[in-house]
Amino acid sequence: MDHASDINLTRRELLIAGALSATAVAVPGVAHGQATQATQAGAPPAPASPPPVMMKVNLDVNGERHSLELDTRTTLLDALREQLQLTGTKKGCDHGQCGACTIMLDGQRINACLTLAVMHDGGHVTTIEGLGTPDKLHPMQAAFIAHDGYQCGYCTPGQICSAVAALGEIRQGIPSHVSLDLNARPQATPEELRERMSGNICRCGAYSNIIEAITDVAGRPA
Repeated sequence: MDHASDINLTRRELLIAGALSATAVAVPGVAHGQATQATQAGAPPAPASPPPVMMKVNLDVNGERHSLELDTRTTLLDALREQLQLTGTKKGCDHGQCGACTIMLDGQRINACLTLAVMHDGGHVTTIEGLGTPDKLHPMQAAFIAHDGYQCGYCTPGQICSAVAALGEIRQGIPSHVSLDLNARPQATPEELRERMSGNICRCGAYSNIIEAITDVAGRPA
């Protein structure tokens, strides 16, 4: 075939050829099915995946000591939820972007989905379950209820843990990106609180009520 005019395809044949080309791109194994099967027929089986590496981890969670045997790839979030059944800490985006998994580790708030449990052997973890109980609510939990600081409630555990830690940062004099004077002790202004809570996303949009709840707690004696 020397010229384009020598190509003689019907519309049906052209559509079939296009479909086969698309299949070859999307699923290479289908396009080379018979050849691949022939090649694999005499080939040794693929090696099995190596077993997971397990490690013992000791964690102090909400005042209780736990000794866990974990796959080294297990995130702290999954250890809390799957191993200890502390499901108050939520898995949202699982990429550290929504804040639903916020907990406090050794007094500092972190996204539990972004860190491995084995990195924190001996660490002290506080989850939403450790802040208060239905019979004895933490002041921040009570304030969220009083000010309707939630709607669907999925982000609320992370919001509350983050809020408690944010007020702790203010009390310690740790400035934020909106602090006007880095040498002055920051105040729990709406601007400061919005900045410090910006890593916690609420899809329901209860932000104004959340700020009111945190402001309420900030105005009480520590």
